[in-house]
Amino acid sequence: MKEFLSPTYFIDSDHPDIVEFAIQNCKSNETNIKKAVQLYYAVRDSLRYNPYSIEPMKETMKASAVLKKGYGYCVAKAVVLAACARSQNIPARLGFANVKNHLNSKRLKELMGTNVFVYHGFTEIFLEDKWVKATPAFNVELCNSFNVKPLEFDGTQDSIFHPFDASGNKHMEYIIDHGSFAELPWDTILAAMQESYPKYFEDLERRNKDFSTEALKENQ
Repeated sequence: MKEFLSPTYFIDSDHPDIVEFAIQNCKSNETNIKKAVQLYYAVRDSLRYNPYSIEPMKETMKASAVLKKGYGYCVAKAVVLAACARSQNIPARLGFANVKNHLNSKRLKELMGTNVFVYHGFTEIFLEDKWVKATPAFNVELCNSFNVKPLEFDGTQDSIFHPFDASGNKHMEYIIDHGSFAELPWDTILAAMQESYPKYFEDLERRNKDFSTEALKENQ
């Protein structure tokens, strides 16, 4: 388990800001399951989900950098959760998959040119002798804007995303599993995104867009 407990370049679990955030959001006398659940909700709702925040510079994907910004997309938030878990001596790693029907706005879908998200990211946490998947990507306010149930996590069962939205319509579907990693494979992920979404990386104005506002306007 050493590699899943040690700090890395991206999962900088020894950074003072990560350590402080983890301490503030979980009690030292709790079980690892309770700590993991507390950290999950802290990352899910303290950091806003923003798919317009993806930049090619690797330093922007460090857990401490994402925490400082206060927002990030699914992979960035998964990195933060993994770092927080490791800072509490709980083994954690990253998992990735291509998914369909991911939360999306009309403008973002136009920039992407597809409804398939490559390398959607989540965190895997080792609890009670097994790996459990947790997806802290979508904060509760954003889910409300999309009429999607917030994804819950109890530390005992995989939490990767509801297959249906709040109205019972088909929602997210996992189509390709890329496996699990002790460190963020950023070069591989970035190359896949640049190949799949060239228009996204050409449009610098996307940085100034508010995804939550778009979602609310489209789903009123």
